[in-house]
Amino acid sequence: MSIGVCYFPEHWPRERWTTDVEQMAEAGIEYVRMGEFSWSRLEPRPGELDFEWLETAVDLVHEHGMKAVLCTPTATPPKWLVDQHPDILQEEPDGSARHFGSRRHYCFNSETYREQTDRIVTVLAEHFADHPAVVGWQTDNEYGCHDTIRCYCDDCATAFRIWLREKYGGIDTLNESWGTTFWSQHHTDFEEIDPPRHTVTDHHPGRLLDYHRFASASVVSYNRSQADRLREANDDWFVTHNFMFDFGQLDPYDVGDDLDFAAWDSYPTGFPQVADDDPADADELRVGNLDQIGFNHDRYRCAAPGNFWVMEQQPGAINWPPETTQPAKGAMRLWAHHAVAHGADVVSYFRWRRCLEGQEQYHAGLRKRDGTADRGYHDATAAAAELADLDRGSVTAPVALVLDYESLWALDEQAMSPDFDYWNHLHTYYHALRGRGVQVDVLPTDADFEDYDAVLAPSLHLVGDDVESAFRRYVESGGHLLFTIRSGEKDPHNKLHATRPPGPLADLAGVRVDQHESVPADSPDARLSYRGERYGYRTWAEWIDADDARVVGQYATGIGEGRTAITVREAEPGSVAYVGIWPDAELADALVSDVLTRANVTHAADPLPDRVRVAHRGDLTWVFNYSSEPIDVDVGDADVRLGEETVPGYDLLVIEGTPTDVAVER
Repeated sequence: MSIGVCYFPEHWPRERWTTDVEQMAEAGIEYVRMGEFSWSRLEPRPGELDFEWLETAVDLVHEHGMKAVLCTPTATPPKWLVDQHPDILQEEPDGSARHFGSRRHYCFNSETYREQTDRIVTVLAEHFADHPAVVGWQTDNEYGCHDTIRCYCDDCATAFRIWLREKYGGIDTLNESWGTTFWSQHHTDFEEIDPPRHTVTDHHPGRLLDYHRFASASVVSYNRSQADRLREANDDWFVTHNFMFDFGQLDPYDVGDDLDFAAWDSYPTGFPQVADDDPADADELRVGNLDQIGFNHDRYRCAAPGNFWVMEQQPGAINWPPETTQPAKGAMRLWAHHAVAHGADVVSYFRWRRCLEGQEQYHAGLRKRDGTADRGYHDATAAAAELADLDRGSVTAPVALVLDYESLWALDEQAMSPDFDYWNHLHTYYHALRGRGVQVDVLPTDADFEDYDAVLAPSLHLVGDDVESAFRRYVESGGHLLFTIRSGEKDPHNKLHATRPPGPLADLAGVRVDQHESVPADSPDARLSYRGERYGYRTWAEWIDADDARVVGQYATGIGEGRTAITVREAEPGSVAYVGIWPDAELADALVSDVLTRANVTHAADPLPDRVRVAHRGDLTWVFNYSSEPIDVDVGDADVRLGEETVPGYDLLVIEGTPTDVAVER
């Protein structure tokens, strides 16, 4: 379990490089990542290649016993390339070009840019193919950052038509699949179909869904081309990509098919400020929300074959969220341990030193602008020393949480409520699972669920016969399944099923939805009874007809009073629960506890405090305290490997044992 850092030698005088690299080695850093935004330095003019400066930096890394991770520089095409080939620029839905001056301004479907990408990646890879320090590559940088997955240019229009022709074969099949009789949207030829550019009101949902699929698939294809060229140069290298927090436009499971492992960029104090329903509180502004972080660790651990990396770990105050708060003392160490406990093999801090120029001058590094150590440097050195003494094992989970990007895309287009957010709904159940001390894998619908005791599939909106068959086999083999609101409502083409929700899942769940409604925030009528206790719910509610299921929850107030809200169908040896509301935190915990009990999954008898979590890897269990107040932990006879049983605020404890050895005093 190693510590890395992101370094930009091109930002600093050459005479400083040796000092920087020496200090990295002294800090216990093992991996140095370089080059992701350097195309204009690697090729300052067309065909004029200058790799000497990067090779010098890589040589220094090697001389000091560290390893280099290089990046393809394609996230930032240089100005000369844009001037020569303006057709590489992305376009907005209204036709406006995304011009040079920032980053990620290229189109994934530009044939010109693909040729230029292949050329620069090939020559770079061949140049460093035999360098002993280079162990792997990151492709590009943060695909989709700044809303750049979906482009609407003419190249995308051409590629979209080709994609549709390959998918549907004939135009009549497309018309039938989308349902184009509505609003006279019938097509007579694939050449008629454009990207969903600016128009009067909403675009057809079938068209939108396929465009979202096409755009994601375009990135998959683009990334595959880079990965192939890197492996052709040296098949001993690993290939990865750095994904982002709760990013929905790109399916990382598809990209992951061409990676050795996934990586992601973790900035905990920023996430609660841009993703939560409620404003970030004092603790979140200092250390973030541990379940937001943990969810993404678990998602990217499952997105590719190997364990994951954190390619960019927050090193201090950052420049992009509304509030640029200083992290708590020890936060950068806490985040490194949190990642490792969830399966990270490397945590790489972004970045070595605060930059003096450009758009990210207010983003901290491990070193200050004058080169002296900043707060994150001391945390990184502590984490490096501690993690070096902890054995690395594997992460195993008894429960899977299903993340379906196509359902996300469809629900985003027709949310039917200002408060309906697919990510937040998923987090509701993830929070409850982790609150009971349970390990979780976050998986797509086509995963193999056979080895999981329980599977939770929130808002599985688009369902065809293949998904229904897979889950039926899972339940018949003894699996315990939970579906939630808006599941099975539409077919894979984004059309309503002719049968009532949950469509193909109705017989499996033993229910049919009679009516639904959105629930305004803070509605006084949003109360129900579940197993004799009163709870709240929010955002969405369905009235359920329990055809072949046991009623366990009913509406207690409002227009639906007395109607069924939650059911369980016993399908020995398995079971299927259907939850027709978005539960509040207490009800989510009760629902999760019950499905874990039915599945015989070991879990905490009482929920952990909201800012306390446990994570298990190999023979070790971590206890994380993301609150400012100390907590008392009873570990019984387990051996303490790091920390004390009274865990200070924003700190951690590591034991040799399992989560069942841990009791947190509330």
